[in-house]
Amino acid sequence: MIFRPSAAFAAFAVFSIAACGQEADAPAAPDQEKAADTGEGQLAAIDEAQFRERIATLASDDFAGRAPGTEGGMKTRQYLADEMKKIGLEPGNGDSYEQLVPLVELTADPEASNLSINGETLEYGPQAMYWTKRVEEEVSFEDSDVVFVGYGVVAPEYDWNDYEGLDVEGKTVVMLVNDPGYAVEDPALFNGRSMTYYGRWTYKYEEAARQGAAAALIIHQTAPAAYGWGVVEGSSSGPQLDLERADGGASRVALEGWIQEDVARDLFTKAGLDFDEAAASAHEPGFAAVPMEGLTASGVIKNAIRRSNSANVAGVIPGTDHPEEYVLYMAHWDHLGTGAADESGDNISNGAVDNATGTAGILSIAESFMNAPSKPARSVMFLAVTAEESGLLGSAYFGEEPLVPYSEIVGGINIDAMLPAPPSKDMIVIGYGASELEDILKKAADKRGVYLRPDAEPEKGFFYRSDHISLAKKGVPMLYADSGIDLVEGGEDAGRALVEDYTANRYHKPSDNYSEDWNLEGMLNTLGILAEAGAEMAYGDVWPNWYEGNEFRALRDAQMATE
Repeated sequence: MIFRPSAAFAAFAVFSIAACGQEADAPAAPDQEKAADTGEGQLAAIDEAQFRERIATLASDDFAGRAPGTEGGMKTRQYLADEMKKIGLEPGNGDSYEQLVPLVELTADPEASNLSINGETLEYGPQAMYWTKRVEEEVSFEDSDVVFVGYGVVAPEYDWNDYEGLDVEGKTVVMLVNDPGYAVEDPALFNGRSMTYYGRWTYKYEEAARQGAAAALIIHQTAPAAYGWGVVEGSSSGPQLDLERADGGASRVALEGWIQEDVARDLFTKAGLDFDEAAASAHEPGFAAVPMEGLTASGVIKNAIRRSNSANVAGVIPGTDHPEEYVLYMAHWDHLGTGAADESGDNISNGAVDNATGTAGILSIAESFMNAPSKPARSVMFLAVTAEESGLLGSAYFGEEPLVPYSEIVGGINIDAMLPAPPSKDMIVIGYGASELEDILKKAADKRGVYLRPDAEPEKGFFYRSDHISLAKKGVPMLYADSGIDLVEGGEDAGRALVEDYTANRYHKPSDNYSEDWNLEGMLNTLGILAEAGAEMAYGDVWPNWYEGNEFRALRDAQMATE
């Protein structure tokens, strides 16, 4: 139930609009052959032939699109473990390269399921989309009072609590998408137009569950959601994969869902409320939740249940001086598997860009570390996670069951979907302004004449839509950056054209295939910068933190204070 483009598309989407950023004066063409200077030696340059071979292998038909729980997924896991062993990495989970990830698939039956307000059924699809995280064949609730809780946010660092003095036990909470800062564009309110984690729909359902609600409904509005209703409808229908949790999802609300804005307006009118006035009041500090008098909600969801297992794959280079401290590289290995054939008859979504590139990338960075003249002082973990396309599930499992303590992870770098392109003068940092990892990245980028720029649409919260967020939510500083669009030859027009061509013609389609004609110069330069940024941590003693004011700073401070 991931109402978003994939992390690949998310990154590329921001590229399609020129972002702000400070250009270096007449930057020279980046040199992808340059080895990373760690201060205590050099990393070996990324081996282009090996990198290319790994992409080609992962994106081949032999792996059948790398879907978790399939033969192709099993083959991918074995290949990754074999490659890590061949490179010389030690197993990351005791004597195993795998961390098993138990999965459960829930498929709601729209014909047998129902959501109604005052006995009037909301039409599944056109008016509402809903599901449950409870692993039960039938989940229901009846005559639940309805309450408008603004944005449904509890954010102590912003002195904000939409549930202040409110008991929503057994009630249905209705809320707005995004956060108050987006609505008023006031930099002093949350993070202004840039979305915080509190604006994410996933957070809102989790908070509603913590508050004891029976059901949680988000009002869909295209601009603050950053996608149309079609994305909601398409993403939340059919089989939905989730982690197999110890409590079977019992701690979640009975029903999570979205309702169309016109449906919400009608409900507010029936409750004697003006929707626009209520929404405006939710932007103001001190907002008080509003009971929607006279409205009660009832619902039933009937599910088909299927269980399976997948795995994260992890390898480690032990540190020479501080082996208990870890630098983390991560990428998701899964893609969409097989499905409907395209016009050419191809039914395998091979995911060459998304994310054979990132998976091959962390393997090649691992090889670069292993071939360095000296081994790093700290341990370096290379983590290939499963089920990203199903809702960041592999990384979420690692977040809940980390192979090493959070407080011992110095920082992490996520690589998700690199576009084959010539070198660029810039590098885009998704969620720019989040952590001191950006200072480390800038130092590495400066050496290659590359400048950093923020993503162009921070209000859409792309930083919260890829695997690194599973560790960020636990306090671990994480970085998500990729090649830019300001190409050394052709500038932004040429870079934008490459991005638009991929998103229109290959993203999440069987045509996302590897080609021997791919230009890997841009990818190799990006990998070199990310390798050097990691080496700065692995060979040194820096402990980056989130910047002051970031929503994860307090978590990290508390985490480190216990050591």
